[in-house]
Amino acid sequence: MRTHGCHARVMGTAASLAGCTALVLSLTAPAAAAGTGPRDLGRHTLPAGDGWASADGGTTGGAAADAAHVYTVTTWAGFRDALAAGGDAPRIIRVVGTLDATEGGCETFEAPGYDFDRYLADYDPAVWGYEKEVSGPQEDLRAASARNQDRAVKAFVPSHTTIVGVGRGAGITGGSLQIKDADNVIVRNLTLESPLDCFPQWDPTDGATGAWNSEYDSMVVHGSTHVWIDHNTFTDGRHPDSSLPRHFGEVYQQHDGELDVVRGADLVTASWNVFADHDKTLMIGNSDSAGATDRGRLRVTLHHNVFRNVVERAPRVRFGKVDAYNNHYVVPRDGYAYSFGIGAESQLVAEKNSFRLPEGVPAGKILKKWKEAPVTVGGNHVNGRPVDLLAVHNAEVPGEVLQSGAGWTPTLRTRVDHPRVLPALLAHRAGAGRLR
Repeated sequence: MRTHGCHARVMGTAASLAGCTALVLSLTAPAAAAGTGPRDLGRHTLPAGDGWASADGGTTGGAAADAAHVYTVTTWAGFRDALAAGGDAPRIIRVVGTLDATEGGCETFEAPGYDFDRYLADYDPAVWGYEKEVSGPQEDLRAASARNQDRAVKAFVPSHTTIVGVGRGAGITGGSLQIKDADNVIVRNLTLESPLDCFPQWDPTDGATGAWNSEYDSMVVHGSTHVWIDHNTFTDGRHPDSSLPRHFGEVYQQHDGELDVVRGADLVTASWNVFADHDKTLMIGNSDSAGATDRGRLRVTLHHNVFRNVVERAPRVRFGKVDAYNNHYVVPRDGYAYSFGIGAESQLVAEKNSFRLPEGVPAGKILKKWKEAPVTVGGNHVNGRPVDLLAVHNAEVPGEVLQSGAGWTPTLRTRVDHPRVLPALLAHRAGAGRLR
């Protein structure tokens, strides 16, 4: 229903009333302040030359939206309605407060008859063993429950869309943004708490002692082009891995990734974000066998991001030409695996980044060789001093020698800061609520 004469539409609030009265009652003061004028973040576009998303026409998102396609949302249901409304027209969606995709709890997704205690009893390795994947009534009910959650927590973002948080407290918890087969999308100023998979699957054949496998990334860029992800905070929030229980001797893993760029996605810039307190964080390219869709694509720029207490994949790269510069890494003392994963046919350039390593964590772990592929490094600092990441890796890990020279030189950079200024600069400027 259009609010005649108004400049925004409110969805998912108590105001199902018609017209401007509902709009006025629903807007908070910060939302109104963000609505018009030079500080209207919904009208901002990616600056020229700012990473791969600025190439081939640039990224404008929903900046051209007319008044009928500007929405202010306060609930998850209202957010999904706004994404689905309006056809192919450009849209701006302003998020006020925290949208909770799993507000009713995991039990709301359970298929009748599903019983987790029964699931554990049926598939206990002492009963089931490790030789075959689980099957039977409880696995079927777990899968049905998982499908219920899948339908509820995914939000599909169409082309020519800007999603922007209003003020300092905007975000999404329990939801997964799916930027799938779209073009020209902007997501800014949101705190995204990693979705918690209510129904991980036990796979006894995964490794020597089995593993729990989970679904749902906070954000997936799947087959999409021209995507700008800026000034967001990605975090496990209230549910860090350390809080998760163990079953069958393994962590009951309920998290997947924070950001994945996969399946032919291309021309992506991720800038001034915070990625915090997570294991498998950022994957660019999801399979060594995906060359048919990924070769020549997966061009991604990562700059001025903070990776804090991240175990691995910051990022892990397959196929893509990835420019990672001016990022700051605060490496955890326990459990750290690597930061830059060098995968199949990857062409990673990692320059002028800053790393803070705790005592006992060697700089040679920053790079990880998964497949034979060249990498360009230069100007990186570790604990305030310049370090040749490639040389130190090859010296400390002689069984995984990496080759120099990614074969291309990035040109799409609007500013390059000295690595020594990054810790202080990004502490004040990166993440949700820090837009100027």
